[in-house]
Amino acid sequence: MARFIIHRLISLIPVLVGIALLAFFAIRLVPGDAVLTILGQEATPELVAEVRRIMGLDQPLYMQLIDWLAHLARLDFGKSFTSGRPILPDILLRLPATLELTLAATLVSITLAIPLGMLTAMKRGSVWDYIERMISLAGLSMPSFWLALLLIEVFALRLDILPAVGYVPFTEDPIGNLRGLILPALSLGVGMVAVVARYTRSSMLDVLGQDYIRTARGKGLRERRLIIRHALKNALIPVVTVTGIQMGRLIGGTVIVEEIFAWPGLGRFTLQAIFERDYPVVQTMVMVIAFFFVIINLLVDILYCYLDPRIRFD
Repeated sequence: MARFIIHRLISLIPVLVGIALLAFFAIRLVPGDAVLTILGQEATPELVAEVRRIMGLDQPLYMQLIDWLAHLARLDFGKSFTSGRPILPDILLRLPATLELTLAATLVSITLAIPLGMLTAMKRGSVWDYIERMISLAGLSMPSFWLALLLIEVFALRLDILPAVGYVPFTEDPIGNLRGLILPALSLGVGMVAVVARYTRSSMLDVLGQDYIRTARGKGLRERRLIIRHALKNALIPVVTVTGIQMGRLIGGTVIVEEIFAWPGLGRFTLQAIFERDYPVVQTMVMVIAFFFVIINLLVDILYCYLDPRIRFD
């Protein structure tokens, strides 16, 4: 297992280098000039040239790329164009809020999706099965930003039982933190519920049709024990895979939801950097999101060994 983990970590290097190249060139394809965004359209050509020199944007593109990769190899993410502050402290300041939101949305989806998928697999063709299909279709069809606005309208403005926007650290006010977390977590988690529930149902149906399940039933094993101890554990392998992929998507997909709820996380930080053409911040954020995505996939692979002891990594 240790050798497998080391091998996977080493294999991340070329992946992250490729992502770094894509991030570097992609942000520069966005229309607009970084210097004019900061100084305004009325800036004199002399001032624009001086600021461009200070930022290093007067150098050839390949020199800018080599310089950024060299700093990246030393884990030096540079400074923001707009604020002039080092990027890493700003990321570490906002990271807990994004991780909290991502974990809460994942918890919401797992808590709802797995029991729902199990129920509809055991009640295939029943009214519960049709209800689950309708819920999944609705969850997949609703954009997270539209659901966020709907939840704010109902629970914050009309019922006035939850805050519409804002973030309170858990260490300062646990109850206030949880109250502010409910709406954004639901906005992100509902779409994930639809995906995970469908995978759970499909996987459970496949497992329930296996010979060893029919044999266990024939021996008189109780249905609840059969489902929980034998069927569910084997059915969770593809569910864990899709949950890991969805978690990685959530980390990079919190941009709009964080902006709607004024959530001080990495998504809002990235969106602001894109508007300001802050190249170093956007490039670094792409790298951070990619790093978390591949780490989550590594953890999913390790979890396979617990779910199925037959799986071994040499």
